Parts: sequence; C-alpha cells; structure tokens
Amino acid sequence: MIEEKDSDRKAKKLINGSEGGSGSLTGSLQDDMAYLNRVLDVEKNFDIIYRVIQMGGKEACMYLVDGFCKDDLVQKLLQYFMDLTPDEMPKDIHGLSKGFTPYVEVDIEDKWDTLITSLLSGIFVLLVDGYEKALLIDSRTYPARSVGEPEKDKTLRGSKDGFVETLVSNTAMIRRRIRSTDLHMEMLNAGESSHTDIALCYMKGRVDEDFLDDIRRKINHIQADALTMNQESLAECLYQRKWYNPFPKFKYTERPDAASAQVLEGNIVILVDNSPSAMILPTTIFDVIEEADDYYFPPVTGTYLRMTRFLISLLTYLVTPTFLLMMNNPQFIPETFSFIILQEEPNLPLIWQFLVLELAIDGLKLAAINTPNMLSTPLSVMAALVLGEFSVNSGWFSPEVMLYMAFVAIANYTQANYELGYALKFLRIITLLLTQWFNLWGYIGGILLSLLAIGCNRTVSHRSYLYPLIPFSWKTLKNKLFRTRLPGALKKDSR
Repeated sequence: MIEEKDSDRKAKKLINGSEGGSGSLTGSLQDDMAYLNRVLDVEKNFDIIYRVIQMGGKEACMYLVDGFCKDDLVQKLLQYFMDLTPDEMPKDIHGLSKGFTPYVEVDIEDKWDTLITSLLSGIFVLLVDGYEKALLIDSRTYPARSVGEPEKDKTLRGSKDGFVETLVSNTAMIRRRIRSTDLHMEMLNAGESSHTDIALCYMKGRVDEDFLDDIRRKINHIQADALTMNQESLAECLYQRKWYNPFPKFKYTERPDAASAQVLEGNIVILVDNSPSAMILPTTIFDVIEEADDYYFPPVTGTYLRMTRFLISLLTYLVTPTFLLMMNNPQFIPETFSFIILQEEPNLPLIWQFLVLELAIDGLKLAAINTPNMLSTPLSVMAALVLGEFSVNSGWFSPEVMLYMAFVAIANYTQANYELGYALKFLRIITLLLTQWFNLWGYIGGILLSLLAIGCNRTVSHRSYLYPLIPFSWKTLKNKLFRTRLPGALKKDSR
C-alpha cells in the first residue's frame, strides 16, 4: 500500500471538515475539483457543467448549472479571464475579485457548504490553483413567466402587475414603490435539502422589532428537509399552535401594491422563492377582509364596498342555519315573511339537503379547477341544468334550499381569502348540525362557538385576532371599518 503524503492527508481533512468546521477549500485545484466532482456527481448530472481553463499562467476551473447562467455573460467573462497574462495575474483571490473581475455581483467563499449551495442556486463558481478561496459571480437568471395581473387578486383600478415565481423580481416590484432607505430586504433560507430563499421585507422604525426578531429566529431554526409547498410549509413551521382553528393566521396577496401598503403600515411581508404571492403578518380578522379595491375608489365608495363585504360574509354564515331554524319552528316566522315557508313537504330532510349541497359545491369547485378551458363552458351549462333544474324536479332538493345554497356559493367570492371562506363554511356546517340536534339552543350555541373560535384565536405576534376591537382602539378601528385614508399616507398607528 502506498503511503499518503502529508499534503494529501491535510487536504482530505480540510475537505471532509475535520479541520475548520464545515470544511474549506485546500488551495490545490486538483484536490478541490476531485471533491466537488464527487459531491456533485458531474458524470451523471448532465446539467452541471465544469470546464478547466488557463488564466494568467494558472490552471482554473469554472462550475455552473446549465439553464441558470446567462450564456453571453459567461462567455465574455471566460474570454476576459483567459486573456489575462502571468504578469497581470493577482497574488490572491481578493485581488482577482477587486481588480480583475468585470462584474457587479461578486463574492468570495472558502466554505464548501456555502459554495455548493451557491452553485446549486445558479451562481457561477471559479476555482483557481493556489487560491484557497473561490470566486462567486452571481450571473444567474431563473426561468420566469412575464409579469401580469394576478388571476385571484384582480381590481377594477390600479396597477396590473403581479408577483411571479422569481424572488428578485418580486423584491424589485416592492422596491420600485417604496424608495426609502428604511425599507429592508433581509435574505434568509430554510430547508436542509432545498435551501429555499426567503426574503423578509419591512420598514425600519415602523416594524415591531421584537416580533421581527422572533420571526427571524423561527425561520433560522426551522427543522425541515424542504419547504415543498413553499409558503404553506413555511406558515406551518412559523405557527404550530391551535392548528384546529380554521381562521387564517396569515394574509396572502399577489399584488405588489397591496404588499407595499402593508410594509408601510409596519407589517412584515415574507416572500418565498418559487411562490407568486406575499405572506403578510401579523394578520387580524379585519386585515383579512380588506381588499385593494377599497383604496382605489373614493372614501365613500371604498367604505361601502368594505361594509358590503363584511355584511355578505356574515350572511354566508347565517343564512342556511337561520332558514333551517325557521323551518323547524314555523311559529318563529313573522306573518310578513310567511312566503319563505316550504311550499311542498321535502322528500329529503333539510339538514341532509344542506350537507349534500355543501359537499357538492366543493366538488364543483374541484372539477372547475381541473377542467380544461375549452370544456369549462359546456360543462358549466350541463352542471347548471342537471344539478339545478333536474335535481329539483326529481324531488331530491327543494327550490328554496337550492336558492340559499346558490347565494352562499356565489357570495363566498366577494372576498378573495380562501382560508376565511372555508373557515366560515366549517362553522356553518357545525351550526347547521347543532341547530338540527338542539333546535334554538343549538343555533345559539353554534353562534357562540363561532365567536369563541374568533375571540380565542391569536395572531402570529400573539396579539388578539380581533384587534382593534379587543383590545379596543377607536382610532385604529375607525380606519379598519371606514376607508378614511390610504395605507402608508400617515405613520403607522401604534399597536
């Protein structure tokens, strides 16, 4: 057996991390390339490209991920490096970075874990023989769709741009709207395998510093292999208490103008790479119901739209349990409203009609999501005919039940937050069951249970979910109920 040289043994120790913690470059190009080629398995991974070149009389090697780097830029950089003469070649990587790299985003690194993560993120890596650090050139460009109006957060007025799946593009759209030195974009990452980029956006001097430190600490200590579902995975890691409470702890938006307004109000906006929406926190029930259209119209119109949304959200919860209560107790119905009484005896108990239709509506939603666009119109017509008219004529459902459930299904779209819509749906089903089982006391108990679910809920910042109602703050509550000023026009109200 051939005895190992001291230099080779030292190189292996540095590479394996037994010296220097996570492992550092050795300065020997052959050793560094051997380790990197083995870790990246370049012989099997066709998209990881490496090429050995000569620059300034030294041997060097570049590494990049195909599809992430700008080809024209990489070609110009290579041509520049290969044209260096031995007399021009600097003594160390610092000199190469400062005086001989014609690019803006340049960094140096000697730790293997950071270097490999950067390389797999799309950063151009250059190793030079004799240099114990690598040159990192951020020339990456990610595949991305064009910026357009988001499908879910549409407005009648306002900008028509929306977030995309590229993190840098999303931060740029916020920075474009807030040209202030107080705006901070702090980069973090989470996931042992994915190393997903996460950006914290906040206004220094307006944000709650203690809450910001808490969010930063939670993200840094996330014990997860990957954020497979992007923001939802992150949300479940940030807030793990009271998972059974259906009311949303976070507000999501695909609009840069709405995210910028929340940043100006002192909230924290979290952007996750590969996700076309922003996560806003902390969030109360009043924040969830707000929409951008409230601020793109005059105060009177904006207030009307907001109050209408509040009222309709309340009706979607109450209309079917109240109708069931009235049908079980006809004596409660005033003579003026006697027309709401069923004209025919139902073949199926009302409670079962409501429960079946609640399930059927969700089935239609799922079918609509998976239906090709060219087939959506004819299938919608068939669904309306078969499930509407024929189900009534066949005796399965009463016309009044179909009417009220149609109102509930359509009215749910008056607010864009899906989580709030399903929270009201779950509570509506519970109230329906309690009303059927315990009559009036069940109806009252269902409403009290719903109020308890809202009142006992807490935001991610451990504040009341009903703020500014509890604890009471008339100045803030007035701004939540009535559209009196634009967000960010004044300094954030103290919370």
